Amino acid sequence: MWQQTEMQLPPMPRGFHLITDHIEAAVAKMPSVSVGLLHIQLLHTSASLTINENADPSVRRDMERHFSHMVPENQPYYEHVYEGSDDMPAHIKASMLGSSLTIPIKNRNFFLGIWQGIYLGEHRDYGGARRLVLTLQGE
Repeated sequence: MWQQTEMQLPPMPRGFHLITDHIEAAVAKMPSVSVGLLHIQLLHTSASLTINENADPSVRRDMERHFSHMVPENQPYYEHVYEGSDDMPAHIKASMLGSSLTIPIKNRNFFLGIWQGIYLGEHRDYGGARRLVLTLQGE
């Protein structure tokens, strides 16, 4: 069985945000599957999705500091600058991390490691609400 829904995350400040609960809430509204796969697609080019530490918020802060250091703003070689100094670095970070994830489903739950959670990487200062497409397949 295949199912698909769209959801919207509230606007979040620049940084890495644990969004597992938001996605679980959206999936809970869909007919459940005991085993399968959930594909999550972020419909934006200046934010990203990744899986990482779900317990210690300092990991998310360190991720933001590292990516901002690795891909700095206001580089003289950036041509794409008309949307603000944070935009081109946001596109680069989004390409590095990616815009989609696939999560296994086991016994009607996300099958993630005990310390794993789903992050939204918001790479803009004012990125706004972000849309996701959730595609669930399974039985």
